[in-house]
Amino acid sequence: MHIENKKAFFNYELVEKLEAGIVLKGPEVKSLRTGKGSIKESYAKIEKGEVFLFNFYIPQYPAAFEKIDPLRRKKLLLSRREIKRISRKVEEKGLTIIPVSVYFDKKGLAKVNIAVAKGKKLFDKRRVIKERELKRDISRKLKRE
Repeated sequence: MHIENKKAFFNYELVEKLEAGIVLKGPEVKSLRTGKGSIKESYAKIEKGEVFLFNFYIPQYPAAFEKIDPLRRKKLLLSRREIKRISRKVEEKGLTIIPVSVYFDKKGLAKVNIAVAKGKKLFDKRRVIKERELKRDISRKLKRE
């Protein structure tokens, strides 16, 4: 199971990446193991010295007794030092925290890769698209020869 936020690389310039654990309930873990979930519209926020992930959609597990809100906020597990470093960057430079991917590690624990990111302007996005198209054209011409 591996969920990625593909738009994050297009909409944001990633400044720093971190790996964090996620506090989940049982049915959420089972639902994630089936490969369901979405982090497209999600973001992280620091509240009272703790980091929370908002809008991380994990659908209801069908066989679960306990019904959990699919969009509830989830706590991220980071060290105090990491939280302080991130909060300084977010406050000073006006950056934001976004999830890049969610996966299970070798021990079976749910992890999320988060990034401190700066939003791209429209002209930056256009430049990225133009560069991508140029690379495609060059590779096509090289294949023909």
